[in-house]
Amino acid sequence: MQRLSSLDAGFLQLENDRQQMHVGSLLLFEGPAPTYDELSAYIQSCLDRLPRHRQRVQRMPLDLARPVWVDDPHFLLDYHLRHTAIPAPGGDTQLRNLFGRVLSNRLDVDRPLWELWLVEGLTDDRWALITKTHHAMIDGLAGNELMEVLLDNTPDAARPAPRAWQPTGPPSRLGITASGVAGIARLPVDAARAVGGAAWHGLTSPGDLAKAAAVRAYGLASVGRRAVAPTSVLNGPLGPHRRWGWARAELADVKHVKKAAGCTVNDVVLAAVAGGFREYLLARGEDVDTTTIRSLVPVSVRTELHRGQLGNHVTAMFAELPVGVADPLERLEVLAHQMIGLKGSGQSVGIESMLAAADFVPATLMTLGAKVSVFAGQRVVNTVTTNIPGPQHPLYLLGHRMLELFPYIPLAQTVRISIGILSYDGHLTIGVTGDYDAVPDIDVLCAAIESSLAELVGTVTTV
Repeated sequence: MQRLSSLDAGFLQLENDRQQMHVGSLLLFEGPAPTYDELSAYIQSCLDRLPRHRQRVQRMPLDLARPVWVDDPHFLLDYHLRHTAIPAPGGDTQLRNLFGRVLSNRLDVDRPLWELWLVEGLTDDRWALITKTHHAMIDGLAGNELMEVLLDNTPDAARPAPRAWQPTGPPSRLGITASGVAGIARLPVDAARAVGGAAWHGLTSPGDLAKAAAVRAYGLASVGRRAVAPTSVLNGPLGPHRRWGWARAELADVKHVKKAAGCTVNDVVLAAVAGGFREYLLARGEDVDTTTIRSLVPVSVRTELHRGQLGNHVTAMFAELPVGVADPLERLEVLAHQMIGLKGSGQSVGIESMLAAADFVPATLMTLGAKVSVFAGQRVVNTVTTNIPGPQHPLYLLGHRMLELFPYIPLAQTVRISIGILSYDGHLTIGVTGDYDAVPDIDVLCAAIESSLAELVGTVTTV
């Protein structure tokens, strides 16, 4: 019986009809689509390596402690594996509209928290898969590990035959309650051990400890100073529906800009996003010179020790996208310099400390805090931008080569636009999620991000 972390449980607590807290992806494959039965047999053969996909969340009575994962005795693959087709003419517009509709619907929190959709009807001899997994189960890099299970490195890879599965009986109500009460009693001891041990892992000298403490303290103070962001057209109440669009780029072009500017791939991508937001806001008649766009940038703290584990192992930084800077190279320089400062500021370490500390807060208070935050909203960020490195070689499913992979990042807490960036096999794909009512012009932002990156590449080439 494994208990959810405070962060994983928090994603569940934020869930409501206007905040669907699942992540997703759109996978495009070449060739004719497999039949539903073929795909079902294939997924069945993968489930032995995906034990969480047969488990559901069991909440504690009175929310005394964080929920636990338990086997679902009524698990039915046919419920989670769906089959659909897009209407004629079967082009990209119809596919994006379908994707937005599918991702607008909540997952059933009383069942294993995932869905997989087989999509037929596409033009150009293609078919698609839509993945939909609750954020309580995975973060970005865990999603990559999930893809390693579902996809093969060669078109003719052998697959093990599925084995019979028997669920482990659920814990008794008395046992699960006793476990929660015991967990509460251990909180002070566990917190003390964390402070004395894991939080300072690898630090042996008093000087190292003092330096680490200073970095954490400064990082926490930095987080506090940034929690006063002004509102913008990017923030406001969320509706229940989502729009979704994509942008594309070549990874070689991004690396060319990175090398010429002496920065990182992430710096180049964020600069392209900043330029896209600038063009988007100007198209809406906004004054970009007085607009501040603060983006939450997730930072993975996943290590080899976490390999094979689902759940979230992330912290974050708050980056200010320089939309007021017109020159693309100057914009990149400003952003790259800012990111160097953020990495050295301890801000992500400070947030990691807050998330770790949340594990030692009674679950009843965490639940109350989540509900209050939903009601009160947030004034920390205007958008979310996450960059996930993917495999740089072709992947296959049932012998079909995957052509493209696009990410979906959910919306929450008054943030009306989120952006996911993913690299695969030499390509860079960008998925943009928008509130359906507030962002009817999401295609303008997608096109602006593409043109912003093209402008960077062209400027660097001519310098």
